[in-house]
Amino acid sequence: MPQDLSHLTEALLLAAKSAGAEDADAVAIEGTALSIDVREGKLEQAERSEGVDLGLRVFVGQKQAIVSASDVKPDTLRQMAERAVAMAAEAPDDPHIGLADPDQLARGWDVAALELQDPSAEPAPGDLEDDARRAEAAARDVTGISQVQSASAGYGRRQMHLATSAGFSGGFARTDRGLSVVAITGTGTEMERDYAGESRIFQADLPPPEEVGALAAERTLARAGARKPPTGAYPVLYDERISSALIGHLVAAINGSAVARGSSWLLDALGQEVLPPTLSLIEDPHRPRVSGSRPFDAEGLPTRPRVVVENGVLQGWTLDLATGRKLGLPSTASAARGTSGPPSPASTNLALTQGDRSAAELARDMGTGLWVTSMIGASINATTGDYSRGASGYWVENGEIAYPVNECTIAGNLRDMLRTLVPGNDARGHLSRVVPSLLVEGLTVAGA
Repeated sequence: MPQDLSHLTEALLLAAKSAGAEDADAVAIEGTALSIDVREGKLEQAERSEGVDLGLRVFVGQKQAIVSASDVKPDTLRQMAERAVAMAAEAPDDPHIGLADPDQLARGWDVAALELQDPSAEPAPGDLEDDARRAEAAARDVTGISQVQSASAGYGRRQMHLATSAGFSGGFARTDRGLSVVAITGTGTEMERDYAGESRIFQADLPPPEEVGALAAERTLARAGARKPPTGAYPVLYDERISSALIGHLVAAINGSAVARGSSWLLDALGQEVLPPTLSLIEDPHRPRVSGSRPFDAEGLPTRPRVVVENGVLQGWTLDLATGRKLGLPSTASAARGTSGPPSPASTNLALTQGDRSAAELARDMGTGLWVTSMIGASINATTGDYSRGASGYWVENGEIAYPVNECTIAGNLRDMLRTLVPGNDARGHLSRVVPSLLVEGLTVAGA
């Protein structure tokens, strides 16, 4: 039975006050997840989970403690509060912790405008199974596909509510609907695999299962006969499928937690050029039908669009209240949290300036180099930006794909890499991170 999450969070705050807390905030999350896997046209696995998780943070002076539970009984709420206050009494002082002031809190937001929840009914397991079967069949029926490793369909709904003793109370729900296929070509040591996956908030926005399965097969067949590329210094084209990971390293380096610890390779870069002058990076937490959208952050502050990088120049850090106080700066309303830990800064929806050329045109301009479509592992030096990752994709010669490659490593320095970016025009607008294919100059490719 659905819980009234606002009542649960208010009950936690009352219990915290009764236990001796000076201030407190509480978060309640109710979730439902349903996933279906098929294999060779038959149901292989069906899973459903649902439950409520609670988190309580209490303050005693400049000390804090957090406890969590998945039981909503009144006795549990009381015990949570008592344990949290006892833990806070033993915690060290932290001059930077604390709730938002009442005049900082969000008021009058419009959740409906964000379209975070599909109003249609939860799909029946049989409907999800049918989607997975159709996607699997579309991949399996393509000549050259030896097997389909997995075909999965899923649905999720997550509702959260946040309340603080400073007077904030608010929540929202979001849904997601996904479909994915992993296909294989060849056998033994000649085996290669690739995938396709799609996820949307609204069922109606999800591509047909046949389209997802066919794309997985197409990508897999293109990998047949993969071998190692030559070793040397070459340009690298990051395919749109994985280009957001490169921007993700920039996002991690400007996170307030890393900056406050002094462990960021961009520690001295505020107000300096970190991208080419033609590129900007914009955060917009209010984009409709996008998974990262939210009307307020995990500390109850109103979210708003902000410019992270403007014309190549870094404009600011990503901050919650605590890291902002450490750095003497206001929060950017970027707090995120679960039920078992305190808030921490995190970026939401990001969009990088797009270019005017397709990925194929970037490859043509690249001449000879590596077109990366997937990456594994990562070795990133947080203080220097030295970068090394395993990669696979295609070797390009004379501007055309020559052959698929695997088992290679790409390496460079992120500060230098990001300043040479050339963007494509193929970013997908429904994603939380809208990043096109990116061409990077002068990386070291280690292959054969």
